[in-house]
Formats: sequence, structure tokens, C-alpha cells
Amino acid sequence: QVELVESGGGSVQAGGSLRLSCAASGYTYCMGWFRQAPGKEREGVASIRNDGIAYYADFVKGRFTISKDNAKNTLYLQMNSLKPEDAAMYYCAADPQLWCGGLRFEYKYWGQGTQVTVNA
Repeated sequence: QVELVESGGGSVQAGGSLRLSCAASGYTYCMGWFRQAPGKEREGVASIRNDGIAYYADFVKGRFTISKDNAKNTLYLQMNSLKPEDAAMYYCAADPQLWCGGLRFEYKYWGQGTQVTVNA
């Protein structure tokens, strides 16, 4: 069992930036960020594999950057130019399988989430 602990959420003005982190307690091959706003379905934001292949949702391309420190088993999400519609609970997900990845993959492990609020 791998535990995931997210941090870095908070409240920011529109146009501002936040950096989310997710620390994994064990080995992971793929990690990703998902988000869910009240009344909406969960959606994939970005994911990355240990080989560096990354996937982004169209609505964050050019604004968000995902990265992973494989040695530390820690995932990051740099979020720039934040918009009010980016406000949501952001969840970290991870999986140890070599064929994992993407935003539609069913990740095995999930964190508890970190709240992001963007004020207009």
C-alpha cells in the first residue's frame, strides 16, 4: 500500500500561481493530478510517467507543468495563470505498473486532496 500526501493548496487571486506537491510513501511509476469542483465530475489535469512522458488536459496546457522527482517519489504541479474555473479539490493519484499513465487510467492509489481556491 502506498500513501499519497498532497500539499500546497490554498487561496490565490486570478492570474496567480500555486505549486502542489504529492509525496508518495513507496514506489510509483505513474503519478497524476485530478480535480473535482462541487457539483462536477472528477477530471484529469496532468499525469507523468517515470520515463518522463507527460499528459495534459487541454484546459491547462501552457499554464500548468507537471514534474516528478523519482528519487523522492514526489510529484509536483506548477500552476500559473490560475483562473476561477481552476478552483477545485486537487487529488494526487499513483500506480506502480509499467503500463500505467494518461488521464483515463484507473490509478491504484489516491490521496486525500488539497483545496485550491481562485478568487476573481
